[in-house]
Order: sequence, then structure tokens, then C-alpha cells
Amino acid sequence: MTDILSKETSNVFLAKEENLLVWNEILEKFKKTFGNDIYESWIKNVNLKKEFNHYVILIVPTRFVRDWIVSRYADKMLDVIKTFKKSIQRLEFLIDETNEKPGQFTFSKKNKITSIENSPLNYNRFTPNNKFDNFIVGESNELAYTAAKKICAQSAHYNPLFIYSSVGMGKTHLLNAIGLEVGNSKKVMFISAERFMYHFVKSIKNNEMVKFKDFFREANIFIIDDIQFVNGKEAMQEEFFHTFNALIERGSQIIISSDRPPSDLDRIQERIRSRMSGGLVIDIQPPDLDLRIRILKSKFEEIKINFKENYDLSDEVIKFLASEVKSNIREMVGALNRVLAFTKINTKSPNIYECKKILKNFINSNTKSINVEHIQNLVASYFNLNIQELLSPRRSRSLARPRQIAMYLAKQHTTNSLPDIGRKFSNRDHTTVIHAVKKIDELIKKDNDIRQNVIELKKKLL
Repeated sequence: MTDILSKETSNVFLAKEENLLVWNEILEKFKKTFGNDIYESWIKNVNLKKEFNHYVILIVPTRFVRDWIVSRYADKMLDVIKTFKKSIQRLEFLIDETNEKPGQFTFSKKNKITSIENSPLNYNRFTPNNKFDNFIVGESNELAYTAAKKICAQSAHYNPLFIYSSVGMGKTHLLNAIGLEVGNSKKVMFISAERFMYHFVKSIKNNEMVKFKDFFREANIFIIDDIQFVNGKEAMQEEFFHTFNALIERGSQIIISSDRPPSDLDRIQERIRSRMSGGLVIDIQPPDLDLRIRILKSKFEEIKINFKENYDLSDEVIKFLASEVKSNIREMVGALNRVLAFTKINTKSPNIYECKKILKNFINSNTKSINVEHIQNLVASYFNLNIQELLSPRRSRSLARPRQIAMYLAKQHTTNSLPDIGRKFSNRDHTTVIHAVKKIDELIKKDNDIRQNVIELKKKLL
């Protein structure tokens, strides 16, 4: 997939060739393929510049739109165009600089975001219950907790604060607690990296970048969660870099969370990784048994108070839950909720034997650490592929079907969200994952070979 044509290449536009493709018909097909929202936001303003025997040249309004389409939609667009003309093998994109002028490039009004001038409450995602008071401190998270409290007390001398851990270890709780603690006295911005990216894109489309920059750079405390989600988003990283620098220059405190340390964020610009490493970098380790027990007891008391229920669980049951579910705190609390549901339905507290029955599938699913990478390697080996082939952009059936099966298994057997699964498959869109899951679901019902493939892979996986 090429990006921008050289001036020499652009001279081919002078050649008079017959246009065999009817672009309006193709646009209608795009609308059905991508859905109205994506079509109105990104595809509608793409136009056919020139058609040749094996490729077409499409004109797009801006460099950013070009990059976004190439990374997310170009493969599907090519598939659609090939239904009209099978000989087309590639798409080339040319930026129409005249469309970069204000008012030349218009988007659907319904996609317009709330004005940046509105209250930060429209952007912040504070959870009232995630406070310092109910954050249970142990050896594994003590340093992160202490650093967070010092920032609130204005006694910290490090900026930024970078906290990382695997999923479900409490880092978002800690970031939320900081926001709640200082929110009454300072202008706090607490936002996920995905929401930041969403507002960034919408601001570009609506010519509101000045408002966007002013809004996010006025925060006294800027908290951004899950920064790993900007991996590979070059335009987004560029804006984050400048926002970061502007905040540091005005003396604002920056707090960042991720699922890995800055040095391991391999698809984030080196200059950003360097700045994120320039303050205090702290990890939160998995909790030990004692901490897991205390967390469960705290959550249990919290549930009883919030729902005004007269539950009762023995220390033996609490210890059993803490011992059996070790993957992360979120899943451990999920196991607790299952046990409490049994308690409510049966109006009695379960014993250890009953807990084992209640959590049979839950505990079995946690006996092995199953993640997307493990599934990818297993599927690649099963189909005699290397991992690079499985993750490649190639769309031949010999690669596409194993890739779809891997996505299907990832959806079935991991806690990763659809966007996160897509990112682990060479930054594919979550809609690609949805399509893969639906496709494999269909094939399992009617294709014996695919059904057997999935059964055998599940046996190996579990």
C-alpha cells in the first residue's frame, strides 16, 4: 500500500483513460460494508482520481485522513473495489491539498463532539467508589500508593509519575483516587488514552484543534490511563508529545498508567518514552495471599453496605477464594460475586465444597495463564505457520482462516477487549475481530474441518 505519489507519478493524471468504475456505486457499497458512522466520518470524502488496469488512485482530503484510512480501512476498501473490477490489485492515495483549507472538508454534523469549552466533567471518568480509603495497601503496591498520596499532598518532586502493571491490579483505582482527592482544589483531567484519541480525531475533523490544545493543556493535574493504546498512532503521539511538554512547562503534574514500562512500549516514539521515563516509574506486582484476603474482605464489607444485605462468609471461604483465583484482583472479585449470588438465592452461606462447585468452570479457566500471544503461537504452530505470517496483512485463505480462528479463541478465552485483541493482531480494527468471531461461529456449524480445528485447538489450549 503506497502513501503519497511523487510529482513524477502524478503526471499520469494527464493521460486520458476511460473510467470504468462508477464511483457512486462503490461509495454505496462502502456505506453498507463499513456502516454509516465510519462511512460519514472517513469514507464519504474519498474520491476516485484515476483508474488504471491494476490499480486506482484515490484522492483524500488530508494527510491525517490518509494515514487513518490506510491503517484501518484500506484492505476492506480494496476488497469492495475488486467486486466491481477484479483486476485491481492495489490502492494508491493522493492528498488533495486544496481540501485542507478551512471549510473545504465537511463531516456529518451528528458526529460532532461536545464543545471543548464545556466542563471537564464531560471528559473525566471518575468512579466515586475508587478512593484512597478503600485501596488496600500491601507490599506489592505500597510504593505506588505512597507516591500517589505524596502528589496529592504536593510534596512530590517527580514528574511524571508512571505506574504500570498487568490487568486488574488496581492502577486505574489509584489514578481515580488521585483525581478525587485533589479535584476540589485543582483543575484535574482524568482520561483514558482511547478517549483522548477520540477527542483528538473529532477535533481535527471539526477544525477545533485550537480548542482541543487549550483545553487539555490547562490542567493542573493531567492523568491519562492505559497509554499503551496509542501504540502505532503517529499523529496521536505527535499531539500527546506537545501536550506533555506544554504541561511540564506550566508546572502541571502528569500521571500515566500502562500495562508495561516505558522501555517496552516499542511502537511509541523514543522521545515520548524518554520523557515518560524521566520521572518516577513504579510497577504494581500481583498481590500475595495476605493482600488478596484483605482485598476480598474489604470488597465483601463494601458489597454488604452498598446493597444492605445480611451476607455471611466464613474466613475459610474467603481464604479459599483468595488461594484459587490468583490471576488478578478483578477476577477474584468476580468470583466473590458468584459466591454471593449463590448465598442470596439459597439464603445460606456456602461451604468449601459448594464453592468448588459454584466456581468449577471459573477456577478451571484460571488454572492456565491464557493470553492472546499464547493463542497466536498455538494457532501458528497448529497450521504450520510462523507468527509473522499469521499477523501479516496478507489476506489469502491459508492465512486469513487461521488468523480468524486465533481471534475467535482470543475472544472466547481471554479477558481482552475487542479493540485490545485487534491491536495484538498488527493493530487491526475491532470490527475485524467482530467479523472473525462471527465467521468462525458460522463455519463451526457447517464446516466439519473448521469445527475439528477449533476443537483440537481448544484441547491444546485448555
